[in-house]
Amino acid sequence: MAVIKGYNMPDELYYHEEHSWARVDGKKVTVGMTDMFQKEAGDIVFVDLPEEEDDVEQGETCGKIQSRKWIGKLVAPVSGEIAEINEDLEEDTSLINSDPYGKGWILVIEAEDEDDLADELENLIHGDAVSDFIDKEIEKTEAEKAKA
Repeated sequence: MAVIKGYNMPDELYYHEEHSWARVDGKKVTVGMTDMFQKEAGDIVFVDLPEEEDDVEQGETCGKIQSRKWIGKLVAPVSGEIAEINEDLEEDTSLINSDPYGKGWILVIEAEDEDDLADELENLIHGDAVSDFIDKEIEKTEAEKAKA
């Protein structure tokens, strides 16, 4: 697992600029929120998720995640059908904080086509680009804090 500026960012994952992550297994893509998201958000208190069998498009807001500080959006990193949602989050939203890449996963999207999925993955942040992404997000956060 790569640790970049204090944030765990597993190398095998793909990241959307709105801080959702994607773990690809064939046509199934498990989605959650990044370590950076959960640290900035603080304690997650509520998750509003889509229904299973809903269709989502890459980049579309498909849920909301509320912390004590603010409400964030869950953005679909890829297109497809919601195959599964993590029902454990209904009982314990803190799993997103305590284990964002494990038990804190949020949903699974099943892509219609592996070629289309491969094309969409090209739009996400992966590999060497992750470090630059984290640097930019830290700069943005610090600028927002300076304004406040």
